[in-house]
Order: sequence, then C-alpha cells, then structure tokens
Amino acid sequence: MAEKQEIIIRYHREGASARKISRDLGLSRKTVSKYIAEYEQALAIQQSHQATADTYLAQPPKYRTGFRHKRRLHEDLQKRIDSYLLQNEEKKRQGLRKQLLLKQDIHQALLKEGYQVGYTTVCNYIRSKVKPSREVFIRQHYEPAHSCEFDWAEVRLQIAGQNRRLYLAVFTACYSNYRFALLFERQDTLAFQASHVAFFAHCGGVFRQMVYDNMRVAVAQFTGPHEREPTLALRQLSSFYHYRYRFCNIARGNEKGHVERSVEVVRRKAFAEKYHFANLQEAQVHLLQTCEQINATYRETKTAQALFAQEKPLLWANPGEMSCYLLETLRVDKQATICYKTNHYSVPDHLVGALLEVKIDAQQLICFYQGKKVATHPRSYLRHNWPDLKPEA
Repeated sequence: MAEKQEIIIRYHREGASARKISRDLGLSRKTVSKYIAEYEQALAIQQSHQATADTYLAQPPKYRTGFRHKRRLHEDLQKRIDSYLLQNEEKKRQGLRKQLLLKQDIHQALLKEGYQVGYTTVCNYIRSKVKPSREVFIRQHYEPAHSCEFDWAEVRLQIAGQNRRLYLAVFTACYSNYRFALLFERQDTLAFQASHVAFFAHCGGVFRQMVYDNMRVAVAQFTGPHEREPTLALRQLSSFYHYRYRFCNIARGNEKGHVERSVEVVRRKAFAEKYHFANLQEAQVHLLQTCEQINATYRETKTAQALFAQEKPLLWANPGEMSCYLLETLRVDKQATICYKTNHYSVPDHLVGALLEVKIDAQQLICFYQGKKVATHPRSYLRHNWPDLKPEA
C-alpha cells in the first residue's frame, strides 16, 4: 500500500513518468501504469462519490488472480494424469481393483517422466476428477516379538505373455510393521505351510503368536459362536514351531489391521506399475526386492528394518525347517507317466504299470520306487499339461 501511495505522489506531485517511477522503485511498468489509471479513474468520478480517491489510496492493492493460468498444471500434464486415471478404469474392468495406481504412485511416475509438479497439485487435480474414499485406522500397542499377522492376497500377472492368477502370502510383524511376502500358484495347505517355513527362516526366529482370519487352510470348522477348530496343517505348524495362534472374529478385518494394510501396500508397490515378467522366479525376486524397499522406508523416526532389528533377538529360537509335503501312491500308465492334478510327469519306461510313492510339495514332485528315487519334476499348476522336462533321477 505504501508503494501505491509513493507511485501516486511521484506521478502527480513530481511529474515523473511511469517509466521513471518503475525504474526508481524497481516495480513492473504494468503495475505502475495500473495504479495510475485506477487513481485517475477514481478522480474522474469524485464529484458524485466524494471519498472515491481518498478511499482508493487507503485500500491495499487488489490482484485479479482468477485469470491466471496454472504454470505447472498445463494441458499436457493434465492429459498425462488423465491417462493414468484411464489406466485405473481399465484395470477395474479387468478385475485388478487392488492394483490401482494411487495419487502418490502417479506423482512418482510423473517425476520419472521429467514433469516438474508438486504432489499437492497432482492430488488437487485428481480430487477434482475422482471422488476420494477414506478409511480410518486405530493404532494399538504391541510388545516386540509377540505377535505377527498373516493373510492371503490375490494378484494377476502376465507370466511369459500369459495372464496368470497368483496368490501372495503376506506376513506383518505387529510391533515393527516389518513385511515379508511370497508368491504361490495356489492358496492351499502346502503353500500355507511352505510360506511359514520360509518366513521363520527369513526372520531367524519365531513369533510368540500368529494371527489369522477364518481362512480354510487354518480353520477346519466352527464349533460354536466364537470357537473354531484348527486344521491339521495349522496344528502341525504350531506344534513344530511352538507358537500360539489367534483367529479374528467374522467380518472383523480390523483385528489384523497391520497385514490388511500390508496386503494393499505390498501388492500395489510391487505390481501396480510392473506386472509383466518372463517367469515366476523373476516375479518372486521383484517381490522380495520391493519388500526390502518398503521395510527401508522411514515410519515416523525409524524404519521397519530398524524396529525389527530390536525385536529379532527376542524371537523364540527357530527349531529348523519343517517338511511340508503330501504323499501319494500313483500308478505309471502305458505312456510311462504318472498323472497328478490332470498333469502328466514322465518316469523311466521300465516302470510301466508299477506303483510309485510320490512326494509332492509346493515346488516339485519326487517319485520313489521301492525306496529309491527315480524321477524329480518341477510341479506344474496348469491343466492337462505334459511338462517337456526330462525326469531327473
């Protein structure tokens, strides 16, 4: 306001030009000319409005911000954000609702593409396009090494050019929020046990309590309003690793809120942008690397890795790796193959008609005849498949 008054005084009292005033005060010539024109307009109508000129000098400057163009959020950037939103809509139509790009993912992708834009600008634009949904979480307190939560999650990936439905086994430590996840072809008993064996080996110890929802691989049947009978697989795990287990109430996912959130974070961070892989092993490596990056991210003042380092010495000792497999007796057909889950696996041709003991786990089949191993095959999860691999003795 003092600058505006100085401009008027110099122009009317000292007869200085707008150019000279602009140069002396270090202001834009357009700004100086605007103040002079507005004051002269106020003087012109002073006869009908006595206090017009005086009032103008006493008022602070006004700026017309409604006509300004957004410098960062230009048309090209808006179209790029719209393209990401269209990708999300396409994913919804394909059944990939849990692998959508969130605002922070879109912002990071824009930065990688070279756009100079702030996160708030991206959020405001997306909010104007999409109505947000909000969810509330209540923090609880947990003792180190006491409790860990487990859950399954479905994910759809393109493996070697084929659309595949796979399953994530996700673990989250309640105290440190440390996350670990593995990919499996099936959400079955063998995968359930194998995931726990791999997790406890990764941690170098066992948590005192594991928390589950009412999944079929953990709950055999309901024996009362709140009583459940565990499956044989869960009893075997609990007995071997000596941990207690707890089930959530029906439709109460908030009772294992850590892993509920982890499922969303791990799946999105790992497979929202990248979901094409040459093989399952490549996807598995990518998933583990993503978990390491998530655990290295700061949460308030410490990372999940740092907090897990505090509770790791308090874990119960790991007794070793529990064997997780099924035993089947299968007959060799005329084509020198055994059939398991509609898939055929070759064995030596001199065993045609013989009965073989087949040890089946989540990754492979091992065939035995009279106590001697005669063939080993990677397990196929396709239907009516004849693996081309030769039997490995």
